[in-house]
Amino acid sequence: MISITRYTDSLKQEWDHFIESSKNGVFLFFRNYMDYHKDRYTDHSFIFWKNNKPIAVLPANEDGKLLVSHGGLTFGGLIMSLEIRTTEVLEIFELLCNYCVSYGFQAIIYKLIPFAFCNYPAEEDKYALFKFNAQLIKRDISSVLSLQENKIRFSEGKRQAVAKCEKTGLKVVESNDFSAYWELLGEVLSKFNVKPVHSLQEITYLKNKMPDKIKLYEARLNDSLLAGVVIYDYSRVVHTQYMANSIEGRNMGALDYLNYVLINQIYFERKYFSWGISTEQGGKNLNTGLMQQKEMMGGRGITLDVYRIDL
Repeated sequence: MISITRYTDSLKQEWDHFIESSKNGVFLFFRNYMDYHKDRYTDHSFIFWKNNKPIAVLPANEDGKLLVSHGGLTFGGLIMSLEIRTTEVLEIFELLCNYCVSYGFQAIIYKLIPFAFCNYPAEEDKYALFKFNAQLIKRDISSVLSLQENKIRFSEGKRQAVAKCEKTGLKVVESNDFSAYWELLGEVLSKFNVKPVHSLQEITYLKNKMPDKIKLYEARLNDSLLAGVVIYDYSRVVHTQYMANSIEGRNMGALDYLNYVLINQIYFERKYFSWGISTEQGGKNLNTGLMQQKEMMGGRGITLDVYRIDL
């Protein structure tokens, strides 16, 4: 028999330990990461137990009459143990739906974890969504480069930019001080009337909590900041959470060079290199220019899907 428990802070140790040993958990699901913005979300996460041991967890929050998995995360469906079976996942979904009905929720919004971020095959929940008549409500397309199998080279134009940067003596350095880069990032994003998802204070807090998982690499020429990339290290996948070029950096191709160094020198032994989504308005609009830039570095598409289960 499987039982369901709503997460409380007293279960933090059990939760984090399970994420570490699961087949599809990443550091986004550690409570130190999830709870940095707990003032913005009413947490309503779950732990599912079998024989007094966690068999799965679900990061989730309340949004009115909706249960969302999880509003503050890019993705975050059911995180499962290696031992879990398909019939047990179906049982978990039935427990979850029954709980949500009794609590007064009208629907579950469920974000699938893309396969590239899983350490082991983990699509039992995708089958459960089908069984429970879930409807696809959002699909973004993200760009990922395979680093080990048939790795696609940079385009000719980007290889020329890399060669140009090498001749100028552009240096790639790791930095623990996010302040200068956050100023540059803010300036770049302001042109599109958007701001970084994280404030400087928040990203610094997260870096201090998870120093091995969040890293900042900068491209500098004579100590002048030309470009930067914030890396989220998911072990098998390395993800570019933020990228920005100064005007001088854009003229030189500094961001291309920085990506090249990350791919071919720093993280070349990993499985995938990820650049994130290039879609807007729930996936309806494709930013073709942004997608093209990622494809010119070898990126190819995976989808980030969101489903709705009406209760």
